[in-house]
Amino acid sequence: MYSAEDIKELVEKSLKGIQYPDGPSDLYAPIAYSLSIGGKRIRPILALLSCNLFTDRITDKCILPAAGLEVFHCFTLVHDDIMDKADMRRNQPSIHKKWNINTAILSGDAMCIESYKLLYYAEISKIPEILQSFNKAAFNVCEGQQYDMNYEHKTTVTEEDYLKMIELKTAALISVSTKIGAIMGGASSSDVDRLARLGLNLGMAFQIQDDIMDSYSDSKKIGKDTGLDIANNKKTYLLTSAIRLAKGDRKKRLIALLNEKDIPVEKKYAEMKEIYDSLKVRDLADAKVKEYFSAVENELKAIDVKQDRKYYFKEFIDNLFGRQR
Repeated sequence: MYSAEDIKELVEKSLKGIQYPDGPSDLYAPIAYSLSIGGKRIRPILALLSCNLFTDRITDKCILPAAGLEVFHCFTLVHDDIMDKADMRRNQPSIHKKWNINTAILSGDAMCIESYKLLYYAEISKIPEILQSFNKAAFNVCEGQQYDMNYEHKTTVTEEDYLKMIELKTAALISVSTKIGAIMGGASSSDVDRLARLGLNLGMAFQIQDDIMDSYSDSKKIGKDTGLDIANNKKTYLLTSAIRLAKGDRKKRLIALLNEKDIPVEKKYAEMKEIYDSLKVRDLADAKVKEYFSAVENELKAIDVKQDRKYYFKEFIDNLFGRQR
């Protein structure tokens, strides 16, 4: 059995081992930079933990496709940072800031292609199912990002709309990571489906927790500027809850803050935080995270392997959400 720490070492080694052509350097250097500035490596770790539930043979036929999931995730971040005008990623300058926007777009495209190259290292008989699942998730990510951008220009977005958007943008890739891991491990079709649902619920919980951190955590802790969601009118679980709950003058001020274009970012952030606190929407978001996490635990319990094989998987997801065993 492999712990999450063991698996992360395998993933880091595989990412560092990616070979790039000699040039043009402006195309490949940003890729190496993006993969070198850290990250939790949640998706490849989940893929290999899922695989390890069913087999102890964790070879390059599993490790390299898992690394491909991380490369694809980093590609989405490169393009997201451009669209969100985010100048920091993991406490380092974003690629479009360190180089330029055109270079970031093209390097991101190359990263997408690289992710597919790595997926093709999987066992030949499993590649069709892996690619079919991955392609669907990749389209979902694009759809979710488009909804996310569309919602920036809408004053009101319902909680239902928001949850559908993050299911596509964030949860779909985490879901396919656990699903692909199960496929690589030789799981039954029912356990493949369970791990896909587990990953989906985990992704939902993870994104809502990220919403909370964007508004309430220190920028050094989260590796990017705090309050970007508020500054960019990103529709989050906090904001959709506030829109639903706010009444009277508070509702009018909330709508005004979303529509005012010249308000200083610091003032907007402070006023939105005051509204959030008065409506206790953080408590609602915390409760939603726990709801999805409970669904994750139920799916894990139902997976048809011995309990001791689930130890490291449960340890990882507990640590991911700051829970104690």
